[in-house]
Amino acid sequence: MFENIFQKYLTTKNIIFFVVMILLIKFIASIKDIAILFFASYVIACSLNPLVDKFTKLKRGISSGIVLGLTVLVLGAFFIPLIAMAGHEIKSFVEHIPQYIDSLKGFVTTLPVISKSQLAAIDLGDFISSASGFTSKFVNQSIHISINFAQAVVYLIAALIIIYYFMADKEEVKNAYMSLFPANMKEKAEEIIETISKKIGGYVIAQIATMTSVGVIMAIGLLLIGVDYAVLLGLISAVLDIVPVVGPAIALIICLITASKSGALTLILICAVFAIAQLAENNFVRPYIFGKFLDLHPLIIYLFLFITAQHLGVVGVIFAPAIAATVCVLIEELYINNIK
Repeated sequence: MFENIFQKYLTTKNIIFFVVMILLIKFIASIKDIAILFFASYVIACSLNPLVDKFTKLKRGISSGIVLGLTVLVLGAFFIPLIAMAGHEIKSFVEHIPQYIDSLKGFVTTLPVISKSQLAAIDLGDFISSASGFTSKFVNQSIHISINFAQAVVYLIAALIIIYYFMADKEEVKNAYMSLFPANMKEKAEEIIETISKKIGGYVIAQIATMTSVGVIMAIGLLLIGVDYAVLLGLISAVLDIVPVVGPAIALIICLITASKSGALTLILICAVFAIAQLAENNFVRPYIFGKFLDLHPLIIYLFLFITAQHLGVVGVIFAPAIAATVCVLIEELYINNIK
């Protein structure tokens, strides 16, 4: 069996091809920021291609423009009112952070469990101040991003242009990709690219669905409890949910600090709402959505989460599931299926 595989694939052309691919990967790693931009654009294009394919009577360039334009309008119609609702709360929220920290400090230091134990010896002021500094830094970073809106617009426009060409010139891009492979591997390469496109195309839909579920549950729950800035906190929870594990934890800390004046019962109810949101996402929404579109085990996603966090930064973490799906397809098609 292995002799047949070696005879079929271990040729001079294939060896040269794999050497070139290794050099190409090394080159991509040296321009990872640009590579991530193109990969993210490709992921979004794959998610929109099924809609473009439905416009069979129009030229692909026109149908791609229509789909991309409608997508931007729909997202704008959804997010702009939401941001406007939360926007007026941001300034007040930032201004009141020191008060929330002082209130939380007083609440924690008066707890019987704390005051009657060795934990009372800990300088909670410094500890909470550190947390305050972290939270303020996080919020200020968000504001800093807003201030540099012009730069974000440039990247957004570049991404939209790249997405458009990935959709409009789908066949040209595919043919250019196919031209990189030897003749005896073209059929397999085409099969692989189709599988990858199908899997990662569902990533965007899956991610939006999970983020929306968390944001809606948190916002409604906090509104029912009577927490200030409920809409803003729901939006923050949805945005941070895109970063697994760490993001939701930071969102919970921000919610607890915001409601620290409201007493122990409110803090417990916030934790309960957070638990409901995470249970709904992790046990119902995420397994169904990600399982349906990406077919990945959670351990694989977490593995790539840590890898991308170390080498690609925040954007890499966001697209970790899509990167994991791509790598898993390549391993399955190029190795596992050949040894069965």
